[in-house]
Amino acid sequence: MLPKSLGVLTILLLLSYFGSAVGGDTPTKDDDSTEEGMLAGNFEAGEERYKKSCINCHGTAGKGAASYPKISGQEISYTTEKLETYRDGIKIGPNSSLMIMMAKPLTDEEIANLAAYLKDATN
Repeated sequence: MLPKSLGVLTILLLLSYFGSAVGGDTPTKDDDSTEEGMLAGNFEAGEERYKKSCINCHGTAGKGAASYPKISGQEISYTTEKLETYRDGIKIGPNSSLMIMMAKPLTDEEIANLAAYLKDATN
């Protein structure tokens, strides 16, 4: 028979191992997807891409400029859907031709990054 402390330790290790294997629904910091199953974006990378591709029309932090709409503060799923639609070449608004051209080269990761940035962009 095992000493009591070794038996307790074994049980704790087994619970820890099987508990983490079974409880895979809990997202972790290193998880690559969001709760909706979408790719998680990086705020800083999104800000960098925004400054390269979007700021001239949509203004600082996506606040809008002239005939270009405010795009900040939207849910990640909304921004992702719109950018994917433009990337697919589908017209959905008055500036669609320009947006299609801008979105065509975007990767899924870049779209996720832009969506993450625009959701919380403030300046």
